[in-house]
Amino acid sequence: MPKVTYIEFEGKEHSINLPLGFSIMEGAIQNSIKGIDADCGGSCACATCHVYVDENWVKKLPEIQESERDMLDFVTELKNNSRLSCQITMTDQLDGIIVRLPKKQG
Repeated sequence: MPKVTYIEFEGKEHSINLPLGFSIMEGAIQNSIKGIDADCGGSCACATCHVYVDENWVKKLPEIQESERDMLDFVTELKNNSRLSCQITMTDQLDGIIVRLPKKQG
């Protein structure tokens, strides 16, 4: 299984193995990782699963879709590497991906 590392705002790291096809948001929720709220349950209808993708991984992600781009308009402290973790599905190519969690969601 591919591995994802979540880094909380304060710096605490969580590395978990995430089954192929699961979203990074699902991994955070199932492992009680603090900092991802996922109010809409992963339907890209809110922005409470916002993460900052490590710069080394940004270009390895699928292109951002319009619905995700629209939701990112609602995040606090938007950056070039901002993504919604519900829209990042684990693949073998993403094994080792690192995401950082913002100070707050919404």
